[in-house]
Amino acid sequence: MALNNQWNRRQFINVLTTAAVSIPKIASAGLLHRDDLTIQQVIDMFIKTVPGAPFKDTVDTIKAGDASQSVTGIVTTMFATIDVIEKAAAAGANFIIAHEPTFYNHRDETQWLQNDEVYKYKLTLINKHKIVVWRCHDYIHAHIPDGVLMGTLEALGWDKYYNAANAHVITIPSASLKNIIQYTKNKLDISHVRFVGDLNQPCEKIIIIPGAAGGTEQIQSIEKEKPDLLIVGEVNEWETSEYVRDLQRMGQKTSLLVLGHIVSEEAGMQWLKTWLNQQLPLIKTLHIPSTDAFSWA
Repeated sequence: MALNNQWNRRQFINVLTTAAVSIPKIASAGLLHRDDLTIQQVIDMFIKTVPGAPFKDTVDTIKAGDASQSVTGIVTTMFATIDVIEKAAAAGANFIIAHEPTFYNHRDETQWLQNDEVYKYKLTLINKHKIVVWRCHDYIHAHIPDGVLMGTLEALGWDKYYNAANAHVITIPSASLKNIIQYTKNKLDISHVRFVGDLNQPCEKIIIIPGAAGGTEQIQSIEKEKPDLLIVGEVNEWETSEYVRDLQRMGQKTSLLVLGHIVSEEAGMQWLKTWLNQQLPLIKTLHIPSTDAFSWA
């Protein structure tokens, strides 16, 4: 399968560890050596590892396809883009596990898209290749440990600072905000980030919340923990960034580093790929990044 250079770099940069704390074995050892699993059985296998699952209200539903068919290969990704779908089909995979929506809204509601040419093209492509798309968002975050958080920490080499009792808070050896920015860019293969703060500020206590948790959770975490730095994937520009700006004007030192939504959680789907590789060694599983939709002028 011909993948782009960015995918190849990520493949080597973001090799995830397989420590027992982050990728536990499941009890259903009989599944490990079967090559006739259905897609639904694979879905159920992961859900059974999540406390309190299955959830009554979740966005983690099948977005397209027939999950009763046998799985021929699995692709993990952030978004099931047309590009990812084509690459999955070329690799012989008929099961895509996406972390984020497939049809452009949180719950993948499609009534409003029935006559939309992009929606119809994408759905036709999925059906043509008999691919199943399942979203794994709520379950991977509810897993213990949170698979997205753990994948990101492992990619950053910060998993050694992980504390299950306060999972999103780590304490690292003191480093300047400038050095942390460069470090995260290198480790996560990010070309650009945004920040609020003094580049020379020393940072030790860090809150890391990948993705887009929202301003309320981000701001409340600052108020509770008083960190040197909050690292997030995405912010609404009228929320956390403005709070941090006002906080600093008051004389407090908390800074904000915004990595970007996709790149902040990408390693989490790498984590899931590694988990699946260990649980189902006979099933070909790979990670295909959906990459950032934006170009920067």
